Amino acid sequence: MADEALPTIKEIFANKIPENLTPDKAKKINACYQFKITGAEAGDYFIDLTREKDWSGEGVAGNAKCTITVGDKEWKDILLQKLNPQMAFMSGKLKVQGDMGLAMKLQSLLKPG
Repeated sequence: MADEALPTIKEIFANKIPENLTPDKAKKINACYQFKITGAEAGDYFIDLTREKDWSGEGVAGNAKCTITVGDKEWKDILLQKLNPQMAFMSGKLKVQGDMGLAMKLQSLLKPG
């Protein structure tokens, strides 16, 4: 199975997402995201760009302006650019509560570079 080579959701938030973040990206957005991951690897995770460092991790951030609910497989597919986030949203695979503008910025935030 090819999926076994993929990092776990926990590893993605602990290692992969921080690799793509920079202080400049964090300052531009300066907001907190909450993620509710469903499926086999269900859990609560956050990306908090109001901090100076340690931007992402496991748990609930009390100051989230945007909450995203998505399945674990779909989240991995979005990060691997196999699934377009807008298509995931329109098909109901990804749900957004709160600031929709922040949700739109998320795609550029997660891209390397």
